[in-house]
Amino acid sequence: MTTARVPVLRINCSNAWPDLIVACEEAMKRVLAGSVQRTRKQGCVGVQSYGKHWPCLLPQRGPGKKHERPIVLADWQRTIVERHPGDFLRGLFHSDGCRFANRVTVRGKQYVYPRYLFSNRSADIMGLCQWALDLLGIAWRLNSPWSLSVARRDAVAALDRHVGPRS
Repeated sequence: MTTARVPVLRINCSNAWPDLIVACEEAMKRVLAGSVQRTRKQGCVGVQSYGKHWPCLLPQRGPGKKHERPIVLADWQRTIVERHPGDFLRGLFHSDGCRFANRVTVRGKQYVYPRYLFSNRSADIMGLCQWALDLLGIAWRLNSPWSLSVARRDAVAALDRHVGPRS
């Protein structure tokens, strides 16, 4: 007799962000999971849930590296992102972004201001991030094909309202 394998959604979160671990667990429970387990590893916690419908909710999964295969939202996912672009950006920036104090010197005077960076080698994921920022009217600039910056004061303030701190 063979046993059918049940898909598992597994997300590893750094121990440095305990609130993010809780948010991840709560999101899994709200979306699909009857139960969520935590597995401790060195420096991180794995948050995981088994469920036969995870592949239906995450059709972008697949073999290989995400930057080497298409990452395209299904129509129903696009509709959700259009309604909640800030939530989508929070997930992107909490996984592949950061907020920091940028320091620059201009004509001998030093300036310090908050700035966001988002980096991903997938052109599709970069495009989705740009699209969501555009939906919210948040100004951004590409630093390289795989890195974008949000640095204007009003844009950083707007992104702060949606992304919030990782804690």
